[in-house]
Amino acid sequence: MTKQRVYELAKELNKSSKELIKILQDYDISVKSHMSCLDAHQVEWVKKKILGKEEKEDKISREKLPIKTDEGKKGKMKTKPAEEKKEKIHSHSPRKKEDKKEHESRVKEKKKSMKKASASSDDIKKTKADKDTIYISDTISVDMLAKKIGVKATEVIKKLMDFGIIATINQEIDADTAAIIGEEFGVEVKIEKEDTSQKSKISLDTTDIKSENLKERPPVVTVMGHVDHGKTTLLDAIRNTKVTEQEAGGITQHIGAYQVDVGGKLITFIDTPGHEAFTTMRARGAQATDIAVLVVAADDGVMPQTVEAINHAKAADIPIIVAINKIDKPNAAPDRVKQQLTEYGLIPEEWGGQTVFVEISALKGQGIDQLLEMILLVAELEELKADPTAPATGIVIESQLDKGRGPVATVIVQNGTLRVGDSVFVGTTYGRVRSMMNDKGQRLREAGPSTPVQIQGFSEVPQAGEKFYVVDEKTAKLLSEQKKEEQREKKLQQARISIDDLFKKLDKGEKKKLEIVLKADVQGSLEALKNAIEKIKNEEVEIKIIHSGVGAVNETDIMLATASNALVVGFNVTLDTNAKKTAENEGVEIRLYRIIYEAIEDLTSLINGMLEPEYREKYLGRAEVRATFKVPKVGTIAGSYVIDGKIRNKSKVRIIRDGVVIYEGNIASLKRFKDDVREVEQGYECGIGIENFNDIKVGDILEAYIIEEVSRQ
Repeated sequence: MTKQRVYELAKELNKSSKELIKILQDYDISVKSHMSCLDAHQVEWVKKKILGKEEKEDKISREKLPIKTDEGKKGKMKTKPAEEKKEKIHSHSPRKKEDKKEHESRVKEKKKSMKKASASSDDIKKTKADKDTIYISDTISVDMLAKKIGVKATEVIKKLMDFGIIATINQEIDADTAAIIGEEFGVEVKIEKEDTSQKSKISLDTTDIKSENLKERPPVVTVMGHVDHGKTTLLDAIRNTKVTEQEAGGITQHIGAYQVDVGGKLITFIDTPGHEAFTTMRARGAQATDIAVLVVAADDGVMPQTVEAINHAKAADIPIIVAINKIDKPNAAPDRVKQQLTEYGLIPEEWGGQTVFVEISALKGQGIDQLLEMILLVAELEELKADPTAPATGIVIESQLDKGRGPVATVIVQNGTLRVGDSVFVGTTYGRVRSMMNDKGQRLREAGPSTPVQIQGFSEVPQAGEKFYVVDEKTAKLLSEQKKEEQREKKLQQARISIDDLFKKLDKGEKKKLEIVLKADVQGSLEALKNAIEKIKNEEVEIKIIHSGVGAVNETDIMLATASNALVVGFNVTLDTNAKKTAENEGVEIRLYRIIYEAIEDLTSLINGMLEPEYREKYLGRAEVRATFKVPKVGTIAGSYVIDGKIRNKSKVRIIRDGVVIYEGNIASLKRFKDDVREVEQGYECGIGIENFNDIKVGDILEAYIIEEVSRQ
């Protein structure tokens, strides 16, 4: 007898491959999968063991089991539990003659328990009509499984014991075992992956946007720029001229965002100036801003943080309006600022570009109205719309724990209408909106798209940058628990996308991008490294330096890399402490170099790994068909002689007749005499079966080849 595969033997023994593999491993027979081979001695030994054991168990069951059974149980005993029960009865049967009365009472108790089990099983099946499917993770505790099925834990433990598994109430069991137990109670058990997708659909499908309900919404604006260039002064100037003038002595409430009215149209400003807050939100997947206003001082010009702000806004792919501030100063040079900004792709409209430039003086209130008009113009071009009838969704921009009011959060509604009493889900927390207040200190009953409001009613302080969704209370709790679980798993597994598999998620048709945040010790090194990196080009992978600067890698660089899924490259620089911690938490990859050519070689290797591999054909050999045989249920077999190279089983093959290729396919089988073989060398005869092709004739040439993957440079 020749070797036999595990799955073939399992079929013969009327068992699943999984069951047989477990049995073999229990007997210390090394098998890896259902395709592993067993030699003749192992096959014979396994058959004797398994078949012998089954015969023995059958004999025991015939001798020991009571002949009468409950009506509901006739013909319904499961094979495996029955076997285990029989084995159990056999193991407990006394060697000495036991007392007749004691034996009869034991049999009666057994019958009673079987009746109870039958009755409870029937009750379960009746009550579980609306609960046919439950979802679990890869493992589940006995107690939790019982709760999900809707039975007592003792019932589940009993069923497990019937299968020969001794488990406590808190013990974990695998999904396969849980599925078998579920079947016993008339419940289908599925792995939680499917359930998770349903839950994630809930969070994504809460925005029921209908095109016919879309209406224009106010733009949300963030002010960015270098330190002391006048960001806060500008925000205060807009607030004072457009908000407090309408209030007539009213108290203005600082809630981190406010709205201004410009000729009957509203603009929402996020009052958290600076690109750090802006990028933190993006890093959490929330695009809160529609337009960025870049403030540049007319006397200072472009500074390092100005460049950072430009790169952050470009990475977010939002329009930039440049506000040249401090034009009232005697040394102001607006044209010089415009010239400097052209180097970063911000070309004024009057110079033939597309960037809006406005000259202002935030201190004196000069040019503020023009800036607001330009914001509305850009917003109009962007065609910002939302559906006010949908359930509300939006973003948390600030949050804190207030002594008197508990957890409060400033949110901007991005779509739909938020109302008092709505149940809200935000990241790992949830709550019910108890009260809403706008930036003017007024209490609101509802807030539409792009409206900033401060709300209270959360169970915990939500994290800034998280998105919120209005859902029903049950779903809010469910989703927050799911998010907590995901965060725990993320910390355990560090499931952040690494640079090596970052681009596997991109569609194959798209051009791949390697985005880089570049830092160097001095400007000269930075320019040299930038030029060298930009020269590494090919048609499939594009290198994009989204930010470059001089100095140590800081926390801002890490946050930008997090938001953009970029690689941080440092040359002759170090990491500051905060940057190192943030990089570890966010899973950002940092590569530091001391020699420039090492950096170039490393990045070139990275790009080569991102290139799609080439596939080449490798010739194996040829065989001539000298006879054909028709095999029932198999098809035509070509009796062939290998005239060149070798023929390999499962390789690709061309059938050539009179110098013309008539068919291309795969070799389905390759035999020498009656044995399956892997390959046949030149000068030997063999039988070849072609997949899905039977029209083989004597004289045909079979050309075997394989397709090889070749990495590209």
